[in-house]
Amino acid sequence: MTNKTETLFGTILKISAGSGAGGSSAGNSSLRSTLDDLLGKCPHKFDLNTLAERAKPLLTESHGPYVVVATQECSRMNKLLQVIADSLAELKKGLNGQLNMSLPMEHLAEAISIGQVPGRNPFHTASWERSAWPSKKGLASWFMDLLQRNSELRNWSDGLILPSALWLPGLFNPTAFLTAIKQVTARSKNLPLDKMSTETFVTKMRKVEEVPAGKYPEDGAFIYGLFMEGARWLSGEDAEAHQYQVSGTDCEGILSESKLKELLPLMPIMYVKAVTVQDTWKPTAVGYMRGEPDLYNCPVYTTSERGGTFVTLATLKIQPDTAHKWVLGGVCLLMQTDA
Repeated sequence: MTNKTETLFGTILKISAGSGAGGSSAGNSSLRSTLDDLLGKCPHKFDLNTLAERAKPLLTESHGPYVVVATQECSRMNKLLQVIADSLAELKKGLNGQLNMSLPMEHLAEAISIGQVPGRNPFHTASWERSAWPSKKGLASWFMDLLQRNSELRNWSDGLILPSALWLPGLFNPTAFLTAIKQVTARSKNLPLDKMSTETFVTKMRKVEEVPAGKYPEDGAFIYGLFMEGARWLSGEDAEAHQYQVSGTDCEGILSESKLKELLPLMPIMYVKAVTVQDTWKPTAVGYMRGEPDLYNCPVYTTSERGGTFVTLATLKIQPDTAHKWVLGGVCLLMQTDA
């Protein structure tokens, strides 16, 4: 029912978007105000030349793969910021009469007028989404997401030192970071990269502030910002019987039924650990499937659209022999909400 509703109203927006949006002075005034606000808040681009100079001597060190991910993310962010700044500046000139209004400019004005991210409508020729990450957010929350991503990336790129806990959903390409974890471990232990995979453990830490500064878990990294759909993570006092340690990191919890009106509970800090592939693991197109009775191979998606936004598989603790229950329930982890 939710999908049908979204499809219906999405189709209405695609058909009627912009009808009369620029035909009134009130509409033009609102559009100009939004343009000025977006241009004023649009962040400055990263200095890639300086960043490359600082990154070069670090590439040969043990954490070199993390440095590569940081520089690649800065490059992608620059491309997106350039597209946004150029398109907004052109539209502003078009509204001022300095340039003729082109079809992409009209489509951009239509999208902004209805609070839609440019490019969300497949019939539009102006697109920001083509250079961005998969998302179902509206323009306002999407732009706030952009600012947060830019801020987190600047903090990382300033010293090119991996944060104690990384906001994984804030990356354009989270798969690259997961690969970097395996590369760092493979280098440090002289293991073949093609025989490496990742395991996921949920720690006792609920907030980023609880992660010790400058302390990294063995053979992996701490991540945060994931949401669970279709279930919840039982932790705290309710999970005293499900506490354990992994390489010195305190972990706890088990997959449990959702609570009423809690659709997307936020997960605690998670520990992604690089491990050697075992003979009992089954290789598939989406990763290694593990058949342990107390583990659920939980898919991780970028958005609730699922499908093509698949990122990886997370291994979550469950009651023995209940994996089929969570598969039928469509339980997954999401990197962002729709609002």
